[in-house]
Amino acid sequence: MSAALTARVNEILAGIEDPHTGKNLVESGEVRGVGVAGKDVSVDLQLPYPAEGVLAEVAERIKQALEADAQIAHAAVGVAWRVHAHEVQQGLTPLPGVKNVIAVASGKGGVGKSTVAANLALALRAEGASVGLLDADIYGPSQVLMLGLKGKPDTRDGKRIEPKIAHGIQAMSIGLMVEEDTAMIWRGPMATQALTQMLGQTNWSDLDYLIIDLPPGTGDIQLTLCQKIPVSGAIIVTTPQDISLLDARKAFKMFEKVNVPTLGIIENMATHVCSNCGHEEAIFGDGGGARMAAQYEVPLLGSLPLDIRIREQADGGTPTVAAMPDSDLAARYRQIARNAAARLGLRARNKAIAMPRIVVQDT
Repeated sequence: MSAALTARVNEILAGIEDPHTGKNLVESGEVRGVGVAGKDVSVDLQLPYPAEGVLAEVAERIKQALEADAQIAHAAVGVAWRVHAHEVQQGLTPLPGVKNVIAVASGKGGVGKSTVAANLALALRAEGASVGLLDADIYGPSQVLMLGLKGKPDTRDGKRIEPKIAHGIQAMSIGLMVEEDTAMIWRGPMATQALTQMLGQTNWSDLDYLIIDLPPGTGDIQLTLCQKIPVSGAIIVTTPQDISLLDARKAFKMFEKVNVPTLGIIENMATHVCSNCGHEEAIFGDGGGARMAAQYEVPLLGSLPLDIRIREQADGGTPTVAAMPDSDLAARYRQIARNAAARLGLRARNKAIAMPRIVVQDT
């Protein structure tokens, strides 16, 4: 009876889709154990992405699905999550203190990529992950303003720098090292050197994810990131209009050529929300992000509105997820963050991060 019931439980679990991975619980490898005692069952699940905001909801949904079966009297469901380090480009090794690097790119300026990157980092942190954010736009850094960062970075040994802490995430930007109105009149090699130094000489501490806010385009900085920096995955930000999608496709192709997987597309400014009446209108067109996602067979991670509060809060140094954590806007960012992390969670793990070697000696 117990073997038959165990098989039935696994059958039920195989019929439940994880909406964040797009695969069923068994296929996603989320089932850690099944126990049976009479007609009572227990199920232990581990999600491969941070999900503090939905653990109770997931457990209840699975419990109801199990107890709807006549063979099961009572179901106890435990759900946890864990972030692993995932594969990067061949020949590269993970950064010290960082499990996964995720690049956020657009191919074109003016689509709200930096605002999305900041809120994405904060959303991952709200879901329980340890997160860092690197502002890789050497010529036009914006994360200093968006995160409300102040002062020069500290250093303990004169060689490595300590990241700033803002709203619970670790952050670094060239904007912390120069005056606000200083123009970075640097050629490509100098800019890429500055990026690699910021990335490699910052004391990132036990990060599940390091979000890199890339500058627009597909030039020296982007190529340096893709060829020399271990990137686990990329996210493309676009607006629905054709001119934005044109450049977003170029960003996608760049990552494809250097074997960096695209985790999905985020459609920003999908609709405009009137601050007076709340009317929502697709002023930049409709469905562009979904069409691009379908064309390249990658997920549409989510859509975000053009909302004045998002702009005001970013300009004020407290992005929406931190400023309005219980709002519908913050919920959208957190849904997108879980979707992106879940897609990364399906990828192969990085074998370069091995278990510590244990040596037993006689003493």
